[in-house]
Amino acid sequence: MKFSDMPYTRVDFEKLKTEFAEMGRAFDAAKSGEEQFELHKKYYKLTDHVMTEMTIAEIRHDIDMTDEFYAAEQKFYDENAPVFRNLVVAWQRKLYESRFRPYLEMRIGKVAFKNIELAMKSVDEKLIPLMQEENRLQDDYNRILATAKLDWNGETLNLSLLSPYLNNRSREVRKKAWDLYSGFFAEHAEEFDDIYDKLVKNRTKQGELMGYENYLPLGYARMMRNCYGRSDIQEFRKQVKQDWVPLCQDLNEMRRQKLGLPHLTYIDEGVYLPDGNPNPIGTPEQILMAGRKMYNELSPETAKFMNFMCDNELFDVLGRKTKKVGGYMTYLPDYKAPFIFANFNGTADDADVITHECGHAFQGYLVADDPIREHADITMETAETHSMSMEFFTEPWMNLLFGARAKDYVYMHLMSSILFIPYGTMVDEFQDIAYSNPSLSPKERNEVWRDLERQYKPHLDYTGNALYEGGAFWQNKHHIYDCPLYYIDYCIAGTNALQYKVWMDKDYRGAWNSYLKLCRLSASDFFDGLMKAAGLNNPFEDGCLRYTANKLRELI
Repeated sequence: MKFSDMPYTRVDFEKLKTEFAEMGRAFDAAKSGEEQFELHKKYYKLTDHVMTEMTIAEIRHDIDMTDEFYAAEQKFYDENAPVFRNLVVAWQRKLYESRFRPYLEMRIGKVAFKNIELAMKSVDEKLIPLMQEENRLQDDYNRILATAKLDWNGETLNLSLLSPYLNNRSREVRKKAWDLYSGFFAEHAEEFDDIYDKLVKNRTKQGELMGYENYLPLGYARMMRNCYGRSDIQEFRKQVKQDWVPLCQDLNEMRRQKLGLPHLTYIDEGVYLPDGNPNPIGTPEQILMAGRKMYNELSPETAKFMNFMCDNELFDVLGRKTKKVGGYMTYLPDYKAPFIFANFNGTADDADVITHECGHAFQGYLVADDPIREHADITMETAETHSMSMEFFTEPWMNLLFGARAKDYVYMHLMSSILFIPYGTMVDEFQDIAYSNPSLSPKERNEVWRDLERQYKPHLDYTGNALYEGGAFWQNKHHIYDCPLYYIDYCIAGTNALQYKVWMDKDYRGAWNSYLKLCRLSASDFFDGLMKAAGLNNPFEDGCLRYTANKLRELI
């Protein structure tokens, strides 16, 4: 069904509570694991429908954040999503504590039961008021970003539409754009500090109510970190500083020389070639059609997927002035349909949507018929491996998107993928420090960020920009507000994707078959098991980043 034709009805949560209660009584009275599993299939159907309605409302709200009807619906779900989450976890607890658990575990899998254990550690009815407040604060932040009105040479732009000018070929244009961009954040700096301060304290209180010292154990449980913990991520950060930052420093020096600049500053951070970064050719519609041709040629599986997406209006990628900033892939369970939301802005980011978000969507589409819903509960480092790897697997078709500058794009994409990992890891360490020390003042948090920049990105020079020199650059990263502790997953996955890059340059078909296998495995195993099955080195193992960095040096 086309997205525009999908009906929407607000979820009746009182009715939902009654249905859960009835299922719960039947579950308790069941005489066998088989009988309980039949009831669990009813749970699948019920929750699929709730998630579908909530997701339709979210997408339509994000498409136009000034739409009063869907703004009200989103507010309604911000209030009631924690209620739904508690109903889900209460049901999952029944499975976990069932006297027929061995049978249920055989049907659903050990990974699912570990995830249920984490879910039980992350949700409780006593948290509902705080979770509702957390949702409101996140929406406040996103509303400020989405409604930005920036005067660019007489034209009113939002943050997404200003983005192309931040990496313009002309340094003069870049400087003017960055002044306007950072000026917006300077104007709202106190608001953003206040929102984040409230979020940190809110999440800390949630952690304390669950019996934790701070938010971090709760946040790790919510991220379903089911086979590694904080110490593993700390070791990963250590590897990044020791083995990856030196590589990136060398690449930045290479970039400086290529650009012909005596010195790199923050306005040069996203520029890779003296002729300017390559941009995709054609209109947004033509870019989508090029993407369709690309996936039809890549494999039979990707062809079927992309035709389904295009035929059913499952992309909303045009940048508009009242649209939410950013991009994502989400899923509509009732229709077994992924949906991709983005803001095309005429830059290479548009190509990344057709590759990155389609990597997420392709994996979801590929396993849509799996009757065990828990297999869709992939952890984020695995999910991002699907998406970031797809960015590389589509490289042979970049001529469809960039024409004569396809090779420039491939070069830029490899460079940016490598250079991203220190930044993403820094975002994670910043959050670790913020939640370990929730009493930090906004000024102290900024000092933490600036100190981390000197460790992870020592080449950065903010001369002339008081806001960024003061350490406030982090305020533009919505994941810090919306998705606490998420960002390290991009770095773990980025390491995997770069392993695939090295592999596919030697044996494309072998690497692709490994990728398909990984996608189909979904969440049927833990992350370390998935890596082994796919033939990838586990990024948490000592030496993985050093080995990958050395291979990339050879490649470059």
